[in-house]
Amino acid sequence: MFFNKFLIQYLLKFLACFCLLYYGTLAIIGLAAPGGYYSPFIHNYLDYVSWLRTALLYCSKVVLTIFGYNVFIDGAYIIRIHEGAAVRLVYSCIGFGVMSFWTAFIFANKVRWQKKTKWIIAGLAMIFLINVARISLLLVAVNENWPNVWNLNNHTLFNIAAYILIFTMIYLFDRSEKNNEADVSKLRDK
Repeated sequence: MFFNKFLIQYLLKFLACFCLLYYGTLAIIGLAAPGGYYSPFIHNYLDYVSWLRTALLYCSKVVLTIFGYNVFIDGAYIIRIHEGAAVRLVYSCIGFGVMSFWTAFIFANKVRWQKKTKWIIAGLAMIFLINVARISLLLVAVNENWPNVWNLNNHTLFNIAAYILIFTMIYLFDRSEKNNEADVSKLRDK
């Protein structure tokens, strides 16, 4: 049989986790936005997407301030250089799709929960940091009139960078697992 039992289990766990995280996030966004099926409880207590957006904005502000830019947050969505242009951080800029992918990949693997937790947190932190770098660079680029690189928009550039990072982390994760298996087999041989 082409598909072995492990691969089918892995794919089912991956897809279930990814769908739960990705579509669950879309549901939170929909329920936290006024109008439609608005839920004050979700808006006030479970709207982690807004918390993530706020963290991205403020971390980008810190980075730009360190580099000498006079930056301020204008409302819940906008970061602006004083007397300059702004960047609006909408839901599609937050990176919850790539975060869902990374989390689902690690979750679906057969490793200890402690290791899964460490790798998920490290990966999410790396994705967050490249998103902060993207927002910071985009704001500088807009204000300094930098030319558009390869005619790609910033969302596409972020996805390229994020998936390069994810595939690198997948390689490192897989390599760490092979090293662990080799260490275990050496102990058994002794």
